[in-house]
Amino acid sequence: MSDREMIIMGRVSGLFGVRGWVKIYSYTAPKEGILGYKQWYLKRQGRWQEIKVIAGHPQGKGIVAQLAGYDDRDRAAELIESDIAVGRDQLPRLPAGEYYWTDLEGLRVETLEGVDLGRVSHLFETGANDVLVVKGDRERLIPYTMGEAVQRIDLEDGLMVVDWDPEF
Repeated sequence: MSDREMIIMGRVSGLFGVRGWVKIYSYTAPKEGILGYKQWYLKRQGRWQEIKVIAGHPQGKGIVAQLAGYDDRDRAAELIESDIAVGRDQLPRLPAGEYYWTDLEGLRVETLEGVDLGRVSHLFETGANDVLVVKGDRERLIPYTMGEAVQRIDLEDGLMVVDWDPEF
């Protein structure tokens, strides 16, 4: 599968115990959501490797998992720092007007007047709302508020139109 077909959901961050269990840093909300996918893809040596999740559960502030074929600590150590992804087709379909962050990353951003602000680099959460990080001639932080700052999203054209002062 290509990188475009993969949605990164977390990464292997360490080892847990001696029987090959690994610690998982989950990017999902809630963090346990990553365990809802029984087939993962791990990026190893530049390629995606399909792997079955045998078991997993919350452990302290994190997640731990047992993966097929990795039943001892030494073998599991090979997986540390590997990205964990699922195929785009494994994700639930969203209602119209809702988007996965990964679909917004890379979109060209312009104002209502057609001024190019750059591209969405990434998003992050705050207590009030999510924030778009737009990189162009400089970095801008724009609230991801549909109908307010964000006026229109066109995934086919790769464009997001915002009501935003380019000087801000």
